[in-house]
Amino acid sequence: MEKMIRFAFLFGFMNIILLGNTTADESSDVKGIIGAILDSSSRIGQEQAVALKMALEDFYHYSNQSYNLYIRNSEGDPLQAALAARDLIDKQKVQAIIGPQTWDQMSLVAEVCSQKSIPLLSLADATPQWALEKWHFLLQASPSQIMQMKAIAEIVKSWKPYKVSIIYEDGDSSSLEVLSQLSGALKEVGTELSNVLSIPPLVSSSSLSQELEKLREGQCAVFIVHLSFPLALHLFETAKKMNMMGEGKVWITTGTFTSLVHSMNASTISNMQGIIGVKSYILNQMHQYENFYQRFRKNFGLENFEEFNYEPGIFAAQTYDAAWTVAKAMIETNQKGGQLLLDKILHSDFTGLSGKIQFTDHKIAPANTFQIINVIGKSYREIGFWLDGHGFSKTFGQNDSYSPSVKELGRVVNPTCTKRLRIGVPSTSTFKQYVNVIQNNSENVTSFKGFAIDLFKEVVKELPYHLEYDFFAFDGTYDEMVEQIYFKTYDAVVGDVTIVSTRYEYASFTQPYTNPGVMMIVPVKSKEGNKMWLFMKPFTKLMWILILAIIAYNGFVIWIIERNHRPELKGPILHQTTTILWLAFISLFSLNGDKLHSNLSRVAMVVWLFVALIITQTYTASLASMLTVERFEPTIDSLQQLKNSNAKVGYDQGSYLQRYLQDALDFSAENIKQFDSQHDYADALGRKEIAAAFLDAAEAKIFLTKYCKGFVQVGPTHKIGGYGFVLLQQFFYFSLYEFLALNHSQVYVNPVALSMQVFPKGSPLLDDVNEVLLNISESGTLRDLENSMLASEECKDTEPGSETTSLSPCSFLVLFILTVGTSTTALLIYIFHVNYLCHGHRTVWSLMMAVIKSWGSQKRLFSRRVHNFAEYPLNSPNISTLA
Repeated sequence: MEKMIRFAFLFGFMNIILLGNTTADESSDVKGIIGAILDSSSRIGQEQAVALKMALEDFYHYSNQSYNLYIRNSEGDPLQAALAARDLIDKQKVQAIIGPQTWDQMSLVAEVCSQKSIPLLSLADATPQWALEKWHFLLQASPSQIMQMKAIAEIVKSWKPYKVSIIYEDGDSSSLEVLSQLSGALKEVGTELSNVLSIPPLVSSSSLSQELEKLREGQCAVFIVHLSFPLALHLFETAKKMNMMGEGKVWITTGTFTSLVHSMNASTISNMQGIIGVKSYILNQMHQYENFYQRFRKNFGLENFEEFNYEPGIFAAQTYDAAWTVAKAMIETNQKGGQLLLDKILHSDFTGLSGKIQFTDHKIAPANTFQIINVIGKSYREIGFWLDGHGFSKTFGQNDSYSPSVKELGRVVNPTCTKRLRIGVPSTSTFKQYVNVIQNNSENVTSFKGFAIDLFKEVVKELPYHLEYDFFAFDGTYDEMVEQIYFKTYDAVVGDVTIVSTRYEYASFTQPYTNPGVMMIVPVKSKEGNKMWLFMKPFTKLMWILILAIIAYNGFVIWIIERNHRPELKGPILHQTTTILWLAFISLFSLNGDKLHSNLSRVAMVVWLFVALIITQTYTASLASMLTVERFEPTIDSLQQLKNSNAKVGYDQGSYLQRYLQDALDFSAENIKQFDSQHDYADALGRKEIAAAFLDAAEAKIFLTKYCKGFVQVGPTHKIGGYGFVLLQQFFYFSLYEFLALNHSQVYVNPVALSMQVFPKGSPLLDDVNEVLLNISESGTLRDLENSMLASEECKDTEPGSETTSLSPCSFLVLFILTVGTSTTALLIYIFHVNYLCHGHRTVWSLMMAVIKSWGSQKRLFSRRVHNFAEYPLNSPNISTLA
C-alpha cells in the first residue's frame, strides 16, 4: 500500500514537471513562459524545483501575474541538458531559461540559447568571464563563490606548518578557475599547495583508496575538498576506513558540499567528524525568509518525503531569486523576449533571499560573507562567519569584532598536529658560543646552548602558531648534516650552518641572521719603523716651521727694544743674529726679566713664555706616549703576499671553507689545515704553524673579541655564506601551469630545505621564520642576544694599538695669535714713542738702516769687539723707562 501511494505521488509530480502549468496556458492572464533545466535526481535539483514553483506562486500574489513554468530533467548529462534547451525553446516557446547547475551542462545550453536569443540565467557556481563575453545572452544569476577561496586560505593560515592538498573532481572545467583562485589566495597568506589530486566522478573504492594513499604521508596535513556532493560522501567514507580522519588531519570543504550538509542523516555525517566547511550565508533575519523557510519545508516534505531533512539551502534561495528576476523583467516587456527582456533583466535591482540582485557585466557581485561550520557528533555546529576584508567573527553584525584566525571562533575538532619536529644540531662546532652540545653521560642527558639555539627559541616563540620540536646532536660534517634533511632524518637544522649553493641541493635556507663573509685573521708584530726622527713626530712639519718663525720673530722684537741698553746686543751681523736666536730660545726656559730694561720687552717675553710652556708640556706628553706605547702592524699585509709566501692557513673542521680556499682562493691542499677550537687557532698562529686563519665573519667577530691584543683582520671580506636555519624537504609544491600541461594528473615537485635553520624547499614555515627574523632584528632582540654572547668574551688585556697623531697648528692657533699679537703690539708702541716723543733724534728706521750698513762692512764682519758708539738720544730716560 505504501509503495502504491509513493508511486502515485511521484507520477503526479512528474506530470507537473513535464507539463508545467497547463491551466495557465489556457488563461489570458499568462504574461510569459519560463523554462528550467535541473537535475531532479540530486538534492540541489529537488530544492530548486520546489523553489521555482514557490517563486512564481509568490509573484502571482505579489503582481496578480501568472507564468507558465516548464521544468526539464537533465539527469546530470550535458547532452541531455542541451536537448532539453532545444525542446523548451522550439516546442514550449519559453522566453527565458533558468539553470542548469553545473558548468559542463551550462556551456552547451548557453550555445543553444545564444543562437535563439533566449536569456539564460546560469545557476552554476562559477562562470568564466570569457563565457559571458562569448555568449551574449548568458547571465550569472547566482553570486560567484570564488571569494570563498580567500576564506579557506585564511583558515589554512591557522595551520600553516601543515602541507596543503586539494582534491577536486576530474572533468569539472570550473575546477581550473577554483585551483587558480585558491593557489593565489594561499600565496597571499604565505603558503602553497603541496599536492593536487583529481578524482573521476565514477571512481571505485579501490582506486580512491590508492589515490588517497598518495596523500597519507606525514601527520600534519590540510585537505581541501572541492567535489560534488555524492563524490565527497564517497571520499569521506573511504578516508575514514583508511584512518585519515583523525588527529593531525584537517579537512576543509567548499560550498559545493558544505551547502548540503544540512541534508545528511546521522549515519552519513558520522564519517566526517571534524571537517570544517565553508558555505554562503543567507540573511535569515528577514521576515520574508522566515515565511519562505516554513512554506519550503512543508512543500519539500510533500514532494520529497523520503529525504532526511526538509530545510532549504543556498541553492533554493538563489533559484527563488532567479525566478523573481525573470518574472519582474517580463512584466516590464509586455511578454516580449529577446534583447529587450535581456536588457530588463540586466537592470534588475532588488534584495532577494540570497542577497542583493544587481547585475554588473552580466553577473551578480560575488558573495563576500561565508559561514563556517564544524562537523561534530551526529550533526554540525555553526561556529562563526568570515567577512572579506574583516576576518572571522562568532556573530554577524555591524558592531561585531573580527579576528584574523579561525581559532578565535573556539575549539575546532580534529586539527591538532601531534608531530614534533626533529631538529638536528651540530656537535662539532668550532665556536661554542654559537652552538654548544653538552652531553652528561652520567645522567644520560644532552643539553643544547648557544646563540643559535637561543635565537631559534625566540623565533618559535614569535611564530603565529604553536610548534613543538626536539633537538638531536649530530656528529659529522655540516654538509652531511644538511643531507640528513633530504633523507628526512631531521625536519630542520639549527646551528652555525653557513648558506652555500651546494647545500641548496638538499635544503632551503632562511635569510642569514649573521653578516655574510669570510675574513682573513693574522697575528700582529711590533712596528719598528725609523725611530731616528721620532722626536719630530709629536708636531707636524707646518707646526715646527711656525714655532721656529715665532721664535725668530719674538727674538727680533726683543732685540729691537733692548739693543741700546745692552752692549752685547751690538756687533757684527753674525754676532747679533746668534744673539737674537739666543734671546728667543732662552725664553723657552727662563724669563731673565732682571736683564730686560724695557717693560714692553718684558710683557712680550711673559706671554711668549706662557705659550712656550704649554707647547713644551704638550710636546713632552706626546713624545712620551710615542715612546712608551707599542705600535703593531700585521705580519701579512694582503692575500697575495700570503699566497706568494707559500705559508699554511687554517679553517674550521668540517667547514665548506676547504673547498672555498682551494677553488676560489687558489690555495693548495697541502697548505690548508683544519682546527676544531678557537684556542687551537690562537696557538697555531702564535707558534707560526699557520700564517693566517680564514673564518666566517660571525666567528671572526668572536675570535677578535677574545684575542683582541695579538690578532687583526687583513684584506677585504669575501662575500659568501652567512648563518641560516634549514628546513626538512617534506612539502611538494605544484605550479598551476605544470598542472594544466600534465592534463590534471597528480603533480609532485622535487623537494628541498630551509636556512638559519634548514627546512625543506618551499616549506610553509620559510616565510614565517623569515618574517619573525626580520621582526626580531628590527626590535633589537637579535642585537641583544649577540651583545650578550660577545660580552662573555670581552678582552681584558687590551692594549691600544692606535698611533698617536701629530699635532698641527690648529691646536695652538689661539696661543700663536696671542704671542704674535702681544709682540707686535709691543713693537708698534716702541716705534710710536721713538718717532713722535723723541723730536730731533734719529728715527728707528734710520737706526735700522745704519745697523744694516754696519753689518755690510766686510772689515768688521768677523770682529767680536763691542764698539763704543756715541750714545744716541735713545738713551734718554724717557725711552728707557717706557711703560
